[in-house]
Amino acid sequence: MKKSLFKLICFLAILPLISSCIQDEPKNAECDIEQVIVPGDVLKMDPRIENDAIFLMVKPTAYLDNIAPEFVLTPGATIDPPSGTPRNFETPQTYVVTSEDKQWSKTYTVTCSTDGIITEYNFEHFELSANGKYYVFYEVQNDQKQFIWASGNAGFSFVASKATPDDYPTTPYAFGKDGNCLRMTTKKTGSLGAMMKMPIAAGSLFIGEFDTAQGVTNPTAATHFGVPFDFVPIVLKGYYKYTKGPEFMLADGKIDPDRSDSFDLYAILYETDAEVKYLDGTNFLTSPNLISIARMKEEDKVIDGEDWTYFILPFILQPGKTIDVEKLNAGKYNVSIVMSSSINGDKFQGAPGSELLVDEVELVHF
Repeated sequence: MKKSLFKLICFLAILPLISSCIQDEPKNAECDIEQVIVPGDVLKMDPRIENDAIFLMVKPTAYLDNIAPEFVLTPGATIDPPSGTPRNFETPQTYVVTSEDKQWSKTYTVTCSTDGIITEYNFEHFELSANGKYYVFYEVQNDQKQFIWASGNAGFSFVASKATPDDYPTTPYAFGKDGNCLRMTTKKTGSLGAMMKMPIAAGSLFIGEFDTAQGVTNPTAATHFGVPFDFVPIVLKGYYKYTKGPEFMLADGKIDPDRSDSFDLYAILYETDAEVKYLDGTNFLTSPNLISIARMKEEDKVIDGEDWTYFILPFILQPGKTIDVEKLNAGKYNVSIVMSSSINGDKFQGAPGSELLVDEVELVHF
């Protein structure tokens, strides 16, 4: 009885302290939009959130003057206008997200577009990611940003916390064929990457999305290639320069003196269905959903060339494949362009220092 009474007295004594700790717990200071949901059969692809901009590619049949997007926010945050409010997206609309502690706010611009993706790429448009760590590339059409490009930069950030934006594998470069160009460089990933048997990270850029949730454990599967495309691609053309790194590194970190690095540059068209929403780094060239491929052959590549090299790659239909006009008009095909400074970068093999410059690219179609 005395022990029970003593425990009760002790509990009552510390109860105010427990209550004080609960009351003093700081409120969330984050004010981010984490996810966008658009009710109805409206979107052609998943929403793209980048920094303070949100890009929604909607179907031509959608009524832009009455779209009511819903938002998933960081815990405790609020948004104005409220989530689910119908608005006229014939022009970009802004939303203000306020943190739970009311000390911070962030203004997002949401753009809806019924246009298809732009098909000429000069790599003049880029900005820093939301965390300021690396570069993000985008296109501009009708004065609106299209966030159709992704890279492995987000994955590299997990193993290179002290790197500056220009230290990342994929960056802009001021000395392009005309103005800026795209620069992709194979980088070492340090002790953490070596421990995970991922000693290198190839510079890369592709049309699609990098899933940061998968990026740490399975970066190959995190590369989601493709966006909807309702034209028939004919050729991929442009200019490049490539310099290979001095030593070829295997996934176990050892140097193979008998191998040298090469780059990869290709485009794919594939069919989507109920099971296949996108292709990723595990099946991008083997999926039965592939329709046509335009890829540079190894024997045609200019390695360590001093001048810009022009390329033109025809799309070649895969055996037994045709393009169905009805499916094309219904938005059932996706297209992607993929570029990498190390052709075996998806296997974490390549030569640190390999550099691929690309500029003035065009996806020709009819």
